[in-house]
Amino acid sequence: LFWITGLAGSGKTAISKKIFPMIKKKFGYTVLISGDEIRNIFDLKKYDKASRLKYAINYSKFAKHFTDQNINVIINVIGMFNKVRSNNRKNINNYIEIFIESDLKEIIKKGKKKIYKTKKKHLVGKDIEPQFPKTPNIKIKNNFKKNIDQLASELFIKISDIVK
Repeated sequence: LFWITGLAGSGKTAISKKIFPMIKKKFGYTVLISGDEIRNIFDLKKYDKASRLKYAINYSKFAKHFTDQNINVIINVIGMFNKVRSNNRKNINNYIEIFIESDLKEIIKKGKKKIYKTKKKHLVGKDIEPQFPKTPNIKIKNNFKKNIDQLASELFIKISDIVK
């Protein structure tokens, strides 16, 4: 399981889409899942902290269903909860935690997520305090000076160093 986490607008989805064919080629059958897609498929409409935690726990269970069948999963979610990541480490074999680190002010300044300019509530990084990963397997700093191809390449090299 390649669990890719970071703030909204940090580049999780774009990077995931770029590494997907590389992971598939090197490691075999792989599925790509985004938190936004899961929200749409299952019509998940709540964004408060309790709902976000519940959803993230369910995303983990969903991903584990595939990894238990020896299917690689790349999932990109905000998922900024220590409890979720800790459970992943304990319960999912071959779990790799990837943190896309970005500064919220830069995300907003660069216009990477329009949602931050709205009056919406329950935004991680604004009204919900994120629990940033303390010990991810891989950390990629996205300060928006490199393009997505460069970040994806950097990530894939780091993944290849971990997974032999």
